Amino acid sequence: MLSRLYHFIHIKGRIMANIKSSAKRAQLIEKTTAKNRAAKSLMKTNSKKFEAAAAGGDSSVAESAYKTAVKSVDRAATKKLIHKNKAARRKSAMTRKLNELSN
Repeated sequence: MLSRLYHFIHIKGRIMANIKSSAKRAQLIEKTTAKNRAAKSLMKTNSKKFEAAAAGGDSSVAESAYKTAVKSVDRAATKKLIHKNKAARRKSAMTRKLNELSN
């Protein structure tokens, strides 16, 4: 029975399910995938904004960008979009860059 639960047929890039419960599951997967993709994109955008601010040399702009970038990295790690060690590594690298900028 379990093997029939997730039985999908792909037609023109869309998932067409044979079973009602698997059709519902497919819709749920599409929604969560879109949310995860948006959250990951926001994290990457905020990190790039910090990198640009750090490269610009303005410490006040870089510090505000740092706060938002760290917050979005923490949120992504909490939602398990990235591994917690990867989040720690990214935050550490951003902190080092911010400290170099302020010195």
